[in-house]
Parts: sequence; C-alpha cells; structure tokens
Amino acid sequence: MRHTPRKARRGSNPYSLGKQAKTRTEGSAGYTFINKQRKRAIDYKTLRRFVSALVEQLGLQEGSFSVVFVTDAMIRRYNHQYRGFDKPTDVLSFPGDQLYLGDILISSETAYNQALKSRTLSFERNLRRLILHGLLHLMGYDHETDDGQMRAIERRLRRRFQC
Repeated sequence: MRHTPRKARRGSNPYSLGKQAKTRTEGSAGYTFINKQRKRAIDYKTLRRFVSALVEQLGLQEGSFSVVFVTDAMIRRYNHQYRGFDKPTDVLSFPGDQLYLGDILISSETAYNQALKSRTLSFERNLRRLILHGLLHLMGYDHETDDGQMRAIERRLRRRFQC
C-alpha cells in the first residue's frame, strides 16, 4: 500500500492528526506538510523558511512533494513493507511520478530521540536534516549506490543550512 497524501482539515491545534500546512508554490517546487502524529509539536514556520530556501538552492523549478510527520509505529509498517526491515527508521522517501516528486515520511519520535542522544543536534535541526536527506532521495540520489555523490551534496548543504 503506497502512502497517498489526503486533503486534511485545518485546525489551530498543532498536534491534530491530519493537520496540513499551506502548500507553497512561489516560483519553484510546491510542498505540503502533513502531520499524522501527536507526539511532538512541529514548528511549521521555521520549516517553511528552510524548505523554501532548500528548494531554491537545489534549483527545483517544477514539481511538488509532501513532508509527512508520522509515529514510529506508522514508519515501522512502511519500513517493513517496502524495505523489509521490521523496525522504525527516521526517514523514508517514496518517489512520485512526473511533476509530483513524491513523499518524505519522517518519524517525529525517532527524530526527537536522535536529538536527545546528540550534544549538537536539536529536534528542529534534525527535522531539517531529515527533510534534506529525503528530498535528495526524491531527486534521484541514492547514497547506497552512487559512490558518495549524495553524501557529498548532503554534507555541503548541511553546512550551508546548519542542519
């Protein structure tokens, strides 16, 4: 079963399931944030600024993508179904087709726990790092097969965006 973003209701509660932030399409790739978890509050304003700058830096002129915040249980199911690993992970990317780049699923629980274990990584900074990683996958990069090309690009962009 492939994840398909659905239109969600908007509300003032940042923890509400299905909360969807505004889609951005200002002269570049459009993106949508979807929150399907209640464990951690997400600072959409900061993430929108980051993603807008990242999209511009990557030269994404067309296409759109979604960033979906999920629980460990949800990402574990996707990780098992699509990668064969029966455990939660921090980020999964599901490529789309034509002008829809795809979906980036991020476990807010795993991202938060990674930040707790790090001396230098905050939760928000880790979310930016995971969005960057997922977006590079949607663009066709694969650190498991590309002889270090994705890692080099990701390292450069992490320095630039401090994530």
